[in-house]
Amino acid sequence: MQSFQQYIGGAFEDAVASFESLDPATGTAWAQMPAASASDVDRAVRAAEAAFFSPEWAGMTATQRGKLLMRLADLVAENAPRLAELETRDTGKIIRETSAQIAYVSEYYRYYAGLADKIEGAHLPIDKPDMEVWLRREPVGVVAAIVPWNSQLFLSAVKIGPALAAGCTVVLKASEEGPAPMLEFARIFDQAGFPPGVLNVITGGPEAGAALTSHASVAHVAFTGGPETARHIVRNSAENLASTSLELGGKSPFIVFDDADLESAVNAQVSGIFAATGQSCVAGSRLVIQKGIKDAFLQRLKEKAEAVVIGAPDDMATEVGPLCTLKQRDHALRLIEASVAAGAKLVTGGAVPKGQGFFFPPTVLDCSAAPEAPCLSNEFFGPVLSVVEFETEAEAMEIANNTAFGLASGVFTRNLNRAHRMIRGIRAGIVWVNTYRAVSPIAPFGGHGLSGHGREGGLQAALDYTKVKTVWLRTSDDPIPDPFVMR
Repeated sequence: MQSFQQYIGGAFEDAVASFESLDPATGTAWAQMPAASASDVDRAVRAAEAAFFSPEWAGMTATQRGKLLMRLADLVAENAPRLAELETRDTGKIIRETSAQIAYVSEYYRYYAGLADKIEGAHLPIDKPDMEVWLRREPVGVVAAIVPWNSQLFLSAVKIGPALAAGCTVVLKASEEGPAPMLEFARIFDQAGFPPGVLNVITGGPEAGAALTSHASVAHVAFTGGPETARHIVRNSAENLASTSLELGGKSPFIVFDDADLESAVNAQVSGIFAATGQSCVAGSRLVIQKGIKDAFLQRLKEKAEAVVIGAPDDMATEVGPLCTLKQRDHALRLIEASVAAGAKLVTGGAVPKGQGFFFPPTVLDCSAAPEAPCLSNEFFGPVLSVVEFETEAEAMEIANNTAFGLASGVFTRNLNRAHRMIRGIRAGIVWVNTYRAVSPIAPFGGHGLSGHGREGGLQAALDYTKVKTVWLRTSDDPIPDPFVMR
């Protein structure tokens, strides 16, 4: 049984309470985690606030902040194997994915390291001849960053990177479901040379989350998770009028027209829904397929789904590992059962394999005759694909937009004009054309509707952690005239 500590004010410490973390591959406890209390949260926020105003951090130039972020990027790259191992052990995410993803996470810190001294203000061509007016961009203050267990090192990098580049300080709350890699990340961060309190890392349940998001000293809340939790966070943030950026769930349409490269589209669909065991907010979980190619597409998809290697997440040969929690597996089973009862046809999968752990097979449901099946509107967060057919482009657009979510989408077609029409018409924050799940630190990431608001990645993310200060400078040597004399 391994043991982890929280990180507050530059020191590692135990919490008063703790909890056991389960290995999803076996369903057994493997590590002891600290459970932050409201008092721990308060100390973490106060440490971040003290660091924010400290001369060691507030007096640091943007270029110096960038160099520290570059050092952090190097350390993340050096420690990627250890971080990948821990994420696989604690969340069930397969090692071939955690290894590749964490190696790329360092690029996000490098991007924001280079951006730190490029966050600029502006000079205003004001309409008064004796005034110089300009805008300064200044850090908002203490940031509460809350991340889920899936892709957590990536999801924390797109918050920590821009926040520190802007000059903010951060209290990061890792999910109680698989927090080990974030607590280990704190040890790596500690080696980078940042002043104490610039980053604080805690974990715990709803009590810790509520205490953090309602704390009077928190200026901004950056959250990734589900819509229901986001509603609580928005209510909590009203206590201190903190700004929020919310990256929530999705029910993303994966649209395939009959002129698409069929093999490429099938491969992208397999990756888009079964990679990460479907535990991705941008999972292409709704296949919207043109009627004429539906049967051929589903046949190829079924063959590939049934050939997927399900196994131990720490085996490089494994392609689909376990779900992170038993609760997720039970949720998937209930939704599948309800969808079949509503008329959906099970093409493949749908049954829990024998053995221990929280495994679930790649599953495909054909809902073409069941447009009201719950699998079409509810997020599984698992390897389950819902299929619906269309005949016309207008019908495809209508189906794609028939969701309360608006995060990602994919369009597969060789028709350039059609691609542009779909890009304009789809209501989503991301549109991938003839590809899927591509990401970059340079490109903004986010959605609207039940998928949240705000963007992560790119320049805009760094600007979201700043506030604008307007400066007026009078340049005339003449005395200011009597304000009560009419002029």
